[in-house]
Amino acid sequence: MSRILITGADGFTGRYLAAALHGAGYEVHGLVHKPVSGNIAGVSALHVADLSDAAGLAAVVHEVQPARVAHLAAIAFVAHGDAEAIYRTNLVGTRNLLEALAQSKVSPDAVLLASSANVYGNSVGGVLDEATAPAPANDYAVSKLAMEYVARLYADRLPVVMARPFNYTGVGQAVSFLIPKIVSHVRRRAQLIELGNLDVARDFSDVRTVVQYYRRLLENPVALGQTFNVCSGQAHTLDEVLAMVRTLAGYDFEVRVNPAFVRANEVKILIGSRARLEAAVGAVPDIPLGDTLRWMIEAPV
Repeated sequence: MSRILITGADGFTGRYLAAALHGAGYEVHGLVHKPVSGNIAGVSALHVADLSDAAGLAAVVHEVQPARVAHLAAIAFVAHGDAEAIYRTNLVGTRNLLEALAQSKVSPDAVLLASSANVYGNSVGGVLDEATAPAPANDYAVSKLAMEYVARLYADRLPVVMARPFNYTGVGQAVSFLIPKIVSHVRRRAQLIELGNLDVARDFSDVRTVVQYYRRLLENPVALGQTFNVCSGQAHTLDEVLAMVRTLAGYDFEVRVNPAFVRANEVKILIGSRARLEAAVGAVPDIPLGDTLRWMIEAPV
């Protein structure tokens, strides 16, 4: 079996990717920044090291000697209040991992780095492809774009694949994110939901679709050295999402704007093109947003 290392294996995306890769026959090793209780489905072994610990990362890489690496570990919440932590984890931490891999005696066949569509910023001119000029509008997006530039420093030593995922969701995502927050309220039959910016439209994917694209990017040599949007290619407004949730939940509720939740630098519209992605690795069957919402609303407690 090919051995793969997933950083952030205990995170929302990491757990789904670990299960998908295990199902595809990989020996999955997970990197976590602190010990976790219980097992993670599909993970053969867990290794503990913080991204800020260069020596610890090097020791894990030396022990595992992965054939492939999926780097998912990051501070992924745009409104995270500690800018220093965002840059320390997303930028310096990624550099530490790349350096450890570059110094390893066994060079991996592919290193997938999870960036973000937030690097495009407030671009609203139709569908965004990978040639769209980055214009990050918050610290999270700046940290991810800077990470992409750091990765270029290793282009001659490591087979890097850059993924720019747009919004995606599913069972188990933290309630600090928009759709899980809404779903959490309706599962409790709440009569009032307080949200921030309502005038937004997002390209939503299902996490199960996203991890299948990640697997294909890791496996396909044509993807090496390239950057790919990972998206659905269509956007839903927040009003559309709320309407779907009301129908699926079977009751109405009030939505109120809470000024404390309004982000000053909110990206208004994000719609991606996945033409390059599909040309490289083929198309993964879409899961409609309504089906994803139903899965989340009806998931066992």
